[in-house]
Amino acid sequence: MDLHALADFNLVASHGGFGRASRATGRPKATLSRKVTELEQGLGVRLIERGTHTLRLTDEGQALHARTAGLLAEIAEAGQAVVSAASVPQGRLRVSAPVVLAHVALGRIAARFARAYPEVQLELVAEDRVVDPIEEGYDFVIRINPAPADHLVGRRVLRDDRLLVAAPELARAVFPSLSGDGPDIPGVLPASTSGDVVWQIVTGDGQVVPVVPRPVLRLSSLLMIHSAVREGAGVALLPGLLVAGDVAAGRLACYGTAAGAPVEIWALQSSRRLVGARARAFLNVLEQELALWISGRAAR
Repeated sequence: MDLHALADFNLVASHGGFGRASRATGRPKATLSRKVTELEQGLGVRLIERGTHTLRLTDEGQALHARTAGLLAEIAEAGQAVVSAASVPQGRLRVSAPVVLAHVALGRIAARFARAYPEVQLELVAEDRVVDPIEEGYDFVIRINPAPADHLVGRRVLRDDRLLVAAPELARAVFPSLSGDGPDIPGVLPASTSGDVVWQIVTGDGQVVPVVPRPVLRLSSLLMIHSAVREGAGVALLPGLLVAGDVAAGRLACYGTAAGAPVEIWALQSSRRLVGARARAFLNVLEQELALWISGRAAR
């Protein structure tokens, strides 16, 4: 495949037409048209529908643009970095993140990133579905406890514990006797929980204490569970990322952490993509700010 022709095709697709691409870049319109035609002939498929007033990519053209535009941008950025021996993060960066993480922390982290790197146009999309970064045009996808995937590589940006928390008044009533026979413990549970629930909780002195909650609420969102616990409805196991600020400020009391492996948050990208300057900058800010957030030291 002719990479120059591919670059011209993506140029036309990104600008929405041959004329617009020509005016934006100074390249002759006839040259761009010829290069796209050569690419179509080499691939044996039509990429752009001719004869319309506005540009329309065929299905094959849309697929090719989605899969290659980011790759070419990364290659260009890498080349610029080699030539200049230094690369200033710039350009568009698109990231998909889980809803709870996005709503709890990423808005403020994005603002701090924007102040530090004003030449990067960061787009954060909050969604809980599993997305394909290549097919959907994401530079990174942030996932919680992701399953291994051959086509994705990345970096763990946080290890987080689940904390057993309650509003201070309720905590004073039930926490002191949890290691004994155990009081009646009202619990706020995820809606997906069924049957009897036993939480194995590691206390500050290293003891493992079984806690059996009596469900009083079952809610489908961690954000709802968090709000209900803060209102004193019951105790709950919640991510440290979600409640660290409340614990530090005294709005919630913490009894201990859930036994077992901690929750891991990863930033993943296609294994076929280069990690450019803007991506490295975002990962560094994300990791640093999440660590501050989980420690309760980040400004709320």
